Amino acid sequence: MKFSENWLRELVTVDADRAALVHALTMAGLEVEDVTPLGENLDGVVVAEIVAAMKHPEADRLQVCTVSTGQGAPLQIVCGAPNARVGIRVPLATVGATLPGGIQIKAAKLRGVESFGMLCSAKELGIDADASGLLELPSDAPLGQSLAAYLGLPDASIELKVTPNRPDVLGLNGLAHDVAALFGSRVKSIGVGEAAVTSAATRTVRLEAGADAPRYLGRVIEGIDASAPSPLWLAERLRRAGIRPIGAVVDITQYVMLELGQPMHAFDDDKLTGSIVVRHAAQGETLKLLDGNEAKLDPSFVVIADEARPLAVAGVMGGFDSRFTDTTRNVFLEAAHFAPSAIMGRARKLGLHTDASHRFERGVDPALPRRALERATELLLGIAGGKAGPIVVAERSEDLREHAPVLLRHARLRRVLGIEVAASEVSRIFTALGMTVEEVADGWRITPPSSRFDIEREEDLIEEVARIHGYERIPTTTPAGKIALEPEPEARLSAMQLRDQLVARGYFEAVTLSFVNADLLRTWGVDAAWVPLANPLSADLAVMRTSLLPGLVEALRYNSARQQERVRLFEVARSFHATGGAPDEIDRVAVVASGSARAEQWGESSRPVDFFDLKGDLDALIARTGEPARWSVDTAGLPSWLHPGRGARVLRDGRPAGFIGALHPALAKALDLGTDVHVMEVALEPLLARRLPSATRVARFPAVRRDVAVELPEEVTWASVEAAVREALGETLREIRLFDRYAGKGIEEGRKSLAMGLILQDASRTLTDEDADARVAEAVGALEKTCKARMRG
Repeated sequence: MKFSENWLRELVTVDADRAALVHALTMAGLEVEDVTPLGENLDGVVVAEIVAAMKHPEADRLQVCTVSTGQGAPLQIVCGAPNARVGIRVPLATVGATLPGGIQIKAAKLRGVESFGMLCSAKELGIDADASGLLELPSDAPLGQSLAAYLGLPDASIELKVTPNRPDVLGLNGLAHDVAALFGSRVKSIGVGEAAVTSAATRTVRLEAGADAPRYLGRVIEGIDASAPSPLWLAERLRRAGIRPIGAVVDITQYVMLELGQPMHAFDDDKLTGSIVVRHAAQGETLKLLDGNEAKLDPSFVVIADEARPLAVAGVMGGFDSRFTDTTRNVFLEAAHFAPSAIMGRARKLGLHTDASHRFERGVDPALPRRALERATELLLGIAGGKAGPIVVAERSEDLREHAPVLLRHARLRRVLGIEVAASEVSRIFTALGMTVEEVADGWRITPPSSRFDIEREEDLIEEVARIHGYERIPTTTPAGKIALEPEPEARLSAMQLRDQLVARGYFEAVTLSFVNADLLRTWGVDAAWVPLANPLSADLAVMRTSLLPGLVEALRYNSARQQERVRLFEVARSFHATGGAPDEIDRVAVVASGSARAEQWGESSRPVDFFDLKGDLDALIARTGEPARWSVDTAGLPSWLHPGRGARVLRDGRPAGFIGALHPALAKALDLGTDVHVMEVALEPLLARRLPSATRVARFPAVRRDVAVELPEEVTWASVEAAVREALGETLREIRLFDRYAGKGIEEGRKSLAMGLILQDASRTLTDEDADARVAEAVGALEKTCKARMRG
């Protein structure tokens, strides 16, 4: 919202300079976005009249003007403005004047012709951006008068950033109450009397939009001069508020909106048919707007109509066909109150943003329409003449909001602010803000005006005291309450610890979208039980992911396509699964890797990442739980996206927890992956459960190692071998180490050789060689029985 500083100061006395005013407004929650000084340093600029003009003998675009200031001899001025002509009154910068921007006026010769001053545009004077020609002044502007005195300069255009909860300050009268409270003054009342009714012309009004339009007032004014210009003072106030003056009728409605905050509209009364009807638009109804565009409406819009057609989109913009022109003689002035919800978003739906919609969708004082109508009538009769008819009022009182008193307790105010604010100061603040104050036993009963939609509860009143009394006067104190830290359970790891473990193993954390392309899930074959979005951001992000891997592999593919030969990514996030009710959300950890197993180095030969590299990463995560024996892998029930010969199912206590392995070649080809990609996805919750460590005595007796090599079928897994040995040896086996695997010459086809070291130890005595040999025999026997193994010579 823009406004003239001088205009505001006419409404309320401000005993402070511009900088103090701007600071006070900003600190009170009315942020000043911009301050544009207008018409400063205009000494030597006066009102003058062009009394003669002739073409410059040496330049086609210049004129030699004779200019009178009403005092002394006329001056000769060379001017290139296209609108310079005899009879107009314009600003003249005399010799010796200095214009904004540092332009010094001196006597000079232009193409051989002497010039004693400069005729000025509004931009050259620093009062407007218009540089198209000379600033034309009214024909009755007093010759020789200082331009600054005539235009009420210097001034400033101040722009506020008004929050949506303060629509009352979108009118200068409402803003003046805040200024009065801030500077300890009073608002000067805008005298609005009732216009004399000298015409019987009227139109009936019907309200058919229910609670969306509970109040509508209108008045016919006959016999106006629609071509009458706006007086200088009114036009200047509009211009300094960022509104270009057009003509008396439009300018008056704009002026009243800026002054009081009530948007208004004027129709050509002779173009209306029958009664005014405030109703909802019909489906598919259209209306040509004032800007020439055609609006396609639906029942969510409220329209102002007559008996024949719609005339305006309520609270947004008037219609083209019912507009007034310079030939209009009779106007129908309207002022209404609309529910904010009925206007909110309607302008944006039409691709518009108007001053009216900006105010109505935030809330306009329901008590303003009559006052605004009387104010506009007063101005219109004084400027354009005419005869006023009676005001027609249509309203639904049951749909008009009434403010209830709100109790403010003295003790509550002191506790929230942390300071003592004198009772007299509290009463002064609310009175200056236009509220009714009643002192009660423990505080005040405050009744806000109908314009303050934001005052509903005690906290709203406390906020008013804080911002007017001054936030900077409220001390900053540290909260006295003790903060209780939530204990971290020792039997549970944090997800951050798992992240740290993966980062330490060379992975980078990725964050992918929870929304994915449905076709991507179909390609992976993980489209069962997906969750579709009711209002997706785009067709490519229409469903929730059922697995982290599709998005993570896409991130890997993106990096690989940009010359990243070794990519290792992980993500800890949720997958989503439809259940008929609320979707299931499952926390998972996923890993993807491609390229070489180790970063480029000299210490060992390069090799591609394989299944066992990822299995090692999984083992590192499992080791943090302290219960590796509860975890195992098998090859049953593998998903279609996993390589059948290089993949495995991950189990905890025999129940599936995830999958690990290389992507299926068909899927890798469909995804255009150039290299082998290995992946892992495991439910997060089992990885977070940890067995609490317990201290044990250091063994008193030495351990014995025996190395054993057995030959067994290729399909027997190491997990089966380890389980059989541990079951056979019990607590005597401290550790089992697999240090060699061999298949080839000397081994039957379909079989393999595994060499392992058995670390044996007894807590009560030293094991003899005979004891160790017996234990090895027990282990080999168990392997022969359960794994079809035989001892290698």
